[in-house]
Amino acid sequence: MAHVTVSVEYGIHCLLWLVGSGDKPLSSRDLAELQGISPSFVAKIFPKLEKAGIVKASEGARGGYVLAKAPKQISFLDIVDAIEGDKPLFDCQDVRLRCQLFGAKPPTWAAKGTCAVHAVMLRAEKAMRDALAEQTLADVAQRFGRVAPAAFFGDVQDWISDRVKDRPRRSDPTDDPNKSPKRRPRRSKREGGP
Repeated sequence: MAHVTVSVEYGIHCLLWLVGSGDKPLSSRDLAELQGISPSFVAKIFPKLEKAGIVKASEGARGGYVLAKAPKQISFLDIVDAIEGDKPLFDCQDVRLRCQLFGAKPPTWAAKGTCAVHAVMLRAEKAMRDALAEQTLADVAQRFGRVAPAAFFGDVQDWISDRVKDRPRRSDPTDDPNKSPKRRPRRSKREGGP
């Protein structure tokens, strides 16, 4: 948790939209366009969330992401760790041992125990991780639900329904028995084919 980047902010906002979408999968493109951000940026975040078990993906033209578990089971800490990795807030370099007065070998008293600066940072990191662990997607979605007008949620549902409905559907060769799937001609080994 060396630095909480904008990826976490966008990731959390995307997940909040998934809370409201119910069982309708939203693609990374849908989530990006809903928020006015880059689809490629969102597409880099969601594999991390999927790997962490926060979302699950469904494939196909009408596929996308849904939450893999209930919003009350997804903490902000889960999200931060999924996106940023479980990195320390502070990377102690043991500066206390580099004092010029110590020469090549610092005295035992200088190296004893945890560095006082590092100890402060460890306490701060623990407090931050504890605070993030206490907040869930459900908590924040509920707060948002109290301030947004009811009509807004209907508008969001309509937007989502339109997006899913308007996605092109891939044709399935089994839909029409007279059509066979197009195949690429095979090239011989001499031509450099498989």
